[in-house]
Amino acid sequence: MRVGYLGPEGTFTEQAAQRVEGELVPFATVHDVVEAVAGGTVERGVVPIENSLEGAVNATLDALAVDFPGVSIVGESVLAVHQALIAREALGLGAVTAVLSHPQGLAQCARFLRAELPAAQLIATTSTAEAVRNVAASGEPHAAIAPARAAALHGAVVLRERIEDDPDNATRFVVLAAATPGPPAGQGPFKTSVLFAGAGDSSPGWLVRCLSEFAFRGVNLTKIESRPRRRQLGHYLFLVDLEGAAHDAAAADAIEGLRKHCEEVRVLGTYEAAPGVPLD
Repeated sequence: MRVGYLGPEGTFTEQAAQRVEGELVPFATVHDVVEAVAGGTVERGVVPIENSLEGAVNATLDALAVDFPGVSIVGESVLAVHQALIAREALGLGAVTAVLSHPQGLAQCARFLRAELPAAQLIATTSTAEAVRNVAASGEPHAAIAPARAAALHGAVVLRERIEDDPDNATRFVVLAAATPGPPAGQGPFKTSVLFAGAGDSSPGWLVRCLSEFAFRGVNLTKIESRPRRRQLGHYLFLVDLEGAAHDAAAADAIEGLRKHCEEVRVLGTYEAAPGVPLD
């Protein structure tokens, strides 16, 4: 089985993908990974979906909600994220003129950057490991924010370790498939991700009525996000994670109840909850 991930080699996503059995295949962007799953280039894909400091990874939400509606979530994992400052060669922080990383990496180290590198230009890249590759190939006094292991992989050196703003920094990754392959794997507990949207979203109480379908049946929601519907300003898609499997009686009734209020209701997947993910 081929497993796509956000590359190149050395990203946190690669570490998460190593938990899925198969041949790892790197892609340049999250969108490319999800597209490869949708098109059958790979059988599974692993992408980040949520960080404990910066919240949702919008590229993943948009790819699943809008661009590739046939792709399902079939698993998840949580990875501790410790960022390092990496350069082509040893140099003092005062000499660094620019810092490259994925936008999430830059955001997760914002306090460190303000305190230690206030004059450095911040440059976004497609991934943390790609930032290291760029820095290693450049003759400029630039640095990258990435996993420490990426330095050795791409011929660079670590200037400072564990520079993230919170030592408990963690990222949740999801495993994707082109279609739900039967009942969810594992012994549980399970989670289910659901998308819903409706033309009534501008009317008072619409969202409350939607969420009440879960509350009145005792179904606990562990996460809610909204993304623009890409149709008209002020209209949104809502994505929720709930405890339990989609076929559980209470969850199934709640999802069916949503259809009274919504134009679109889609189960993105039921999957075993990762160890360490709180369910309340």
